[in-house]
Amino acid sequence: MTNTRDTYTDHVATHTLALVLALARQLPHYVREQTAANWAPDWPDGGVLPLGEARALVVGTGAVGAETGRPLAAFGTPVEGVDARITEAPPGFDRVLPADLLDRVLPEADIVILTLPHTPRAEGLMDADRIALLKQGACLINVGRGPIVRLDDLVTALDSGHPRGAALDVMEQEPLPPDHPLWRHPRALLTPHVAGAGPHAAERRFEVLAQNARRFAAGQPLINVVDKSQWFRRASTDSPSTVR
Repeated sequence: MTNTRDTYTDHVATHTLALVLALARQLPHYVREQTAANWAPDWPDGGVLPLGEARALVVGTGAVGAETGRPLAAFGTPVEGVDARITEAPPGFDRVLPADLLDRVLPEADIVILTLPHTPRAEGLMDADRIALLKQGACLINVGRGPIVRLDDLVTALDSGHPRGAALDVMEQEPLPPDHPLWRHPRALLTPHVAGAGPHAAERRFEVLAQNARRFAAGQPLINVVDKSQWFRRASTDSPSTVR
């Protein structure tokens, strides 16, 4: 079994950066004030998270995580990663740490970005206990898979004012029910699972399919082979040559 992984990596990374910038500059707050035609500038220093003074932690440094760290580093943000399999730091990363050190480094990060696949180990990873480890004023962004973050626990934490804000492109339940408190939460920014949206998707997916058809016919190893015990692609040195 194979999949079309890595065909939208650049789109997800760009969307992730947009979410980071939105939280750092309080854009959810200003959008809500705009809908009320309310001129409400917020000038205190605490209203802005300066990226050049922030520390980012990318949880999951596969294709999407690696591509996300590079533009963040261009803002002067020190970027670290945590990954269960990858040990080499991608461009823009200071280092990548083993997954069992997550609880140690979570409290040090101002920006926590989740790019993990949905695996048995990742399900419910960000529950009440781990969200409580976040630094006061930290931003949490999830562009991985919805079940990684327990939404009830996140709402409780946002209500307490502990995280600065949360930006989610994926949720435990999709579509998110209309009465869910996150829709109207002043500290939340939601997009409806569209981080991968962008041009060239069909061509990139077809290229993966075509490469695998050629490889299968020639008796060669396939690309993007899925490890069904972990629900995502096996680690491999083979990758599509023309897709992102």
